[in-house]
Amino acid sequence: MDSITQALLGAALQGSLLGRIQGRRALAYGAALATVPDLDVFVHYADPVSQMTFHRGFSHSLFMLTGLAVVITAVVMALARWRWPDHGYRWPRLLLTFWLVLVTHPLLDAFTVYGTQLLWPLQVTPQSWAGVFIVDPVYSVPLLLTVLYAAVVGLGQRARRLLTVALVFGALYLGFGVGARLLTEQRFAAALDAQGIAHERVRAVPMAFNTFIWRVLATTPDGHYYEGVSSLFDHAPPEMQRQPLHLEAAQPLAGVALHERLRWFTDDWLRYDVIGDALVVSDLRMGTPSDYNFRFVMARRDAQGQWQAVQPSRWRGSHAGGLVDRQMLALMWRRIFSQTPPLPLAAWQALSVEGDAAR
Repeated sequence: MDSITQALLGAALQGSLLGRIQGRRALAYGAALATVPDLDVFVHYADPVSQMTFHRGFSHSLFMLTGLAVVITAVVMALARWRWPDHGYRWPRLLLTFWLVLVTHPLLDAFTVYGTQLLWPLQVTPQSWAGVFIVDPVYSVPLLLTVLYAAVVGLGQRARRLLTVALVFGALYLGFGVGARLLTEQRFAAALDAQGIAHERVRAVPMAFNTFIWRVLATTPDGHYYEGVSSLFDHAPPEMQRQPLHLEAAQPLAGVALHERLRWFTDDWLRYDVIGDALVVSDLRMGTPSDYNFRFVMARRDAQGQWQAVQPSRWRGSHAGGLVDRQMLALMWRRIFSQTPPLPLAAWQALSVEGDAAR
């Protein structure tokens, strides 16, 4: 999730577990320690596909972070014995605190759709549980309020109890998000079955800032996919549209290492578009309907009209603007509670096609 929420989670954890000993400093220490896994953003990679697929890698590994927790605990205990003989620290509690502050960062990230390599260096598909949007005020605001309260009044028993309540609420909310995703996928699959539409995989992703309305994808055996929108409050089948994956366009990328890595990282939720002389590969999982955040130019036609794989670059039409477009957000929020009128998926798709053609 976003860095502020990660810092708040670390502050709440360390404040609730070590606040009695460290006082308000526990909040600052926990917030700082919780940001450590994201220091990989300062590693520079040669291309955006590598930047995307190596992020949330080694620094988010449960193995690496467990080892780091042991090292930090040993250092703190050694310093405490030297400088503060009456520190009150105990190995088990200190180790548990540091471990939780560190590993809950990648675990929280894994509840988003991006993909988190919890088991690095094992080359398993990154975890992408898609239970919450990358920014969700329902999860973040309780942490913010309780951390601010503890910072003002101190880490007394009441403040530590409130921090614990916020943490438990957050855990329950994450569970609710995963349950809502599974229910949404089941509903979408049932809607496809009712129309006699064969499908292979179904994937639901929360739309901006909530867990009540979901964008849903379903692939078909004939190389197409259905993209739709479904709310937990729906009583009728969701609106959806059929679009091509253009899998045949991927042939120039056969055997290309970065393309294979992108397929692995996204669990192969990819679409291919020939736009002018560029082959654009889109990650279908993130963005709004027909406006995907991660799009990469991975091949180009040469002077003889032959496709050649190139070092990936961001397609100049890829952006995150759809996440904050006020008009689109207003339509989405209204759609949570009412299916009439449906979201204009076809119109959004047409705008996306027109935008690509103009670039």
